[in-house]
Amino acid sequence: MIRACIVLVGSLLAGCTGVHLDASYLLRPDAAEMNRTAPELFLVRLDTNKGAILIEVHRDWAPLGVDRFFNLVRAGYYDELRFHRVVAGRWAQFGINGDPEVSSLWRSRSLPDDPWREPNGRGLVAYAFAVPDGRTTQLFINLEGNPETYDAEPFVPLGRVIEGMEVADSLNSEYGERAGGGIRGGRQDPVFEGGNAFLEINFPRLDYIVEARILDR
Repeated sequence: MIRACIVLVGSLLAGCTGVHLDASYLLRPDAAEMNRTAPELFLVRLDTNKGAILIEVHRDWAPLGVDRFFNLVRAGYYDELRFHRVVAGRWAQFGINGDPEVSSLWRSRSLPDDPWREPNGRGLVAYAFAVPDGRTTQLFINLEGNPETYDAEPFVPLGRVIEGMEVADSLNSEYGERAGGGIRGGRQDPVFEGGNAFLEINFPRLDYIVEARILDR
């Protein structure tokens, strides 16, 4: 589906870019359209129920991770999913698709690690993972500077929030680790198995991404 639009985000005027893929591509991870090389620099706008978060994505920071993020956004993977693990003042994690068929498929498609380049300061966005070479679809926004903890593992940033940190700070943290748990220890299994339906019943006040889109710089 071809989309063309102009959006205003604070002081930044940006146009939606190119082709937004049909969601059926989410069940075709080996398709060429799901393995495109991302631009060197681009913007991703997360329209949430609390407002917009604008992420500036740098491919040179994490080429493999950025390519994955770029293609998932194009196919609508992050639309209508919850911020399932939010700890106030620390992180806001998202990236488990609301459809269990889709999330379970991508859960096993891990990426090799990218070399660490940028420190995990406030507003930096990186993949969450449990083991080396274990990144898949889940990301987190650093709500504080975490270089001592996260650079050591290392969590490799792929971009930074350039507008909307007040939105990220306001995301509902009342459930903490209970809603999505950590990747480690299998505590996310109920979310993968039940998707948005599970979260809506058990954690109904989680904030969510309405739509994620790639914008022209």
